[in-house]
Amino acid sequence: MKFARFFIFTATFFMGVEAIASYAIYVGKNLTADGTVLIGGSGDEVSSHWLEVVAAKDHPKGTTITVGVTTEAFMPGSFIEITQARHTYRYLTMNYSEYEGFPPPLTNGGLNENNVAGRDVWSPSRPELVAMTPNPQWGPQYSDLSRIAMERARTAREAVEIIGALIDEYGYSTYGGNSHMFADENEGWVLINYAGGQGLWIAERLGPDDVRMSYPGYIHEVPPDFRNHDDYQGSENFINFAVAQGWYDPGDNEPFNATKIYGIDEERSPRSDMERELRAAAPVSLRDMMNAVRDPRISIDSTGYGQVAGLTDNGRAELNILWVAPTGSVTAPFIPYRIGTQAIAPQFGKHRYLTKGEATRFLSRDWQIQEATEFAGRTFKRLMYYTCEHPDRFLPEVTEALTAFENRLITEQDKVVETALVLFAAGKDDLAIAYLTEYSRQAGADAMRLGNALRSSIEARTEVIFGLRQPETDVVSNLRGERINCR
Repeated sequence: MKFARFFIFTATFFMGVEAIASYAIYVGKNLTADGTVLIGGSGDEVSSHWLEVVAAKDHPKGTTITVGVTTEAFMPGSFIEITQARHTYRYLTMNYSEYEGFPPPLTNGGLNENNVAGRDVWSPSRPELVAMTPNPQWGPQYSDLSRIAMERARTAREAVEIIGALIDEYGYSTYGGNSHMFADENEGWVLINYAGGQGLWIAERLGPDDVRMSYPGYIHEVPPDFRNHDDYQGSENFINFAVAQGWYDPGDNEPFNATKIYGIDEERSPRSDMERELRAAAPVSLRDMMNAVRDPRISIDSTGYGQVAGLTDNGRAELNILWVAPTGSVTAPFIPYRIGTQAIAPQFGKHRYLTKGEATRFLSRDWQIQEATEFAGRTFKRLMYYTCEHPDRFLPEVTEALTAFENRLITEQDKVVETALVLFAAGKDDLAIAYLTEYSRQAGADAMRLGNALRSSIEARTEVIFGLRQPETDVVSNLRGERINCR
């Protein structure tokens, strides 16, 4: 089960413990070292994760897709069919397999061929909204909306418009409240969709001078006439519903704070500190953004992966780039993938490890070789567990090695773009695409060698210096305990 979202909701309301969940970071282009828009983050899910490149596709008129949640969801629902777009764009995404009642594969966004990047982040709604959510509920859920945005959006603004229109028409299936962050080469947007079955949603533009960390997703002051402002979008009932519920009185002349009125307390999040740190670090580089996403305060065992995108015009859509760490980036390297990449190396593709339902089945012959390959997610999880057992001793050297590895890849990217553009200009598109695919495959292979070398060295020294301690109980996992981390 993608427990982090459920845990955040229940823990915040009932247990009073520290919240841990997905995050997204945005830095506007006026605050970056090279004028790119930077966006990064991760989703928190316990299940298997695998990288996938989804091809562009034309769909016959009348094609539909199934959206929603099942009766097994924490907040039960039923599926509906909605119309598919006639054409969907190519995109890169990290899929995962488990969140109870939400059909796999699930996604939190990624990067599409139009250089639109998307992240999905928890944003809990106030208890009264959660309580009034219909049973069963209906409409697209967070993963449906993330995938649809990647398939259809040409800009970050359009991603918000698409999601808003879907919620307005079909409703929204919630687990208690959620948000999205989108960015393109010019700007970003944060969109929050609320529990309650009322179709409530609001979105705020992030400009070139903004820094934003969604942890959780938040929007503060919203103009009462926000629908007349270019920097906001939202449902028609967004203000009036709060007035009708007695949660907001326009006569008090108080600003409409969306998080305070429709959300819950966010004071325990480290987001404010990290926002200040990033602003103080401006101009922020790609290296800085990777460091932020890797920060041990937020990159932990429940972090499913890491993603960073520097959004700029690369001359061809095929050259748009997403850097992806195969599991929590605190101990896993970012590897560059271009949209033109045709295939993902099997080590970074789907495997049985922690994939929903695999413990009840035997392996099919068709997947024999795929499963025979080493799984990057498992490799770097093992490195995480050894490193985080004695982080004071081992984390500095792991961070140093991963940073050096990534810095080499970063310095190579101008040459990668130049080489591909020469091939494209010569009409050798097939060779350009093959080159981009092979480059990412080789970078991934190098990452695996580095990960295994680090793990092997730290494993040997752990056994000699500290010993391999035995568990004190037979409790292998939990839903509510502290997450393994390197702090």
